[in-house]
Amino acid sequence: MPTKLYVGNLAYSVTNDDLRDLFSQVGQVQSATVITDKFSGQSKGFGFVEMTTADEVANAIRQYNDSELKGRNIKVNEAKPRESNFGGGNRDRSGGGNRGRNRW
Repeated sequence: MPTKLYVGNLAYSVTNDDLRDLFSQVGQVQSATVITDKFSGQSKGFGFVEMTTADEVANAIRQYNDSELKGRNIKVNEAKPRESNFGGGNRDRSGGGNRGRNRW
């Protein structure tokens, strides 16, 4: 079982330390990160928490999914593996996406 959690529906005021403090009540937190916009620095309303063991992850989900944090009911689930965006989908290498069509 994975040891990384997705935490969604976060209030914009939630910080990395808030996540670390909350989840450390059910186990050892290896990392806690609120995802922010790279230009504005504002929270995107979700984050990730990495715990030490799968048991801690299961306990955290049971205890905190749909619980209140800073006025919002947070969603806590196992984090899904990140999908690769390499290749840009179903495009051909010319970048035009006009496979088999004339370019007039």
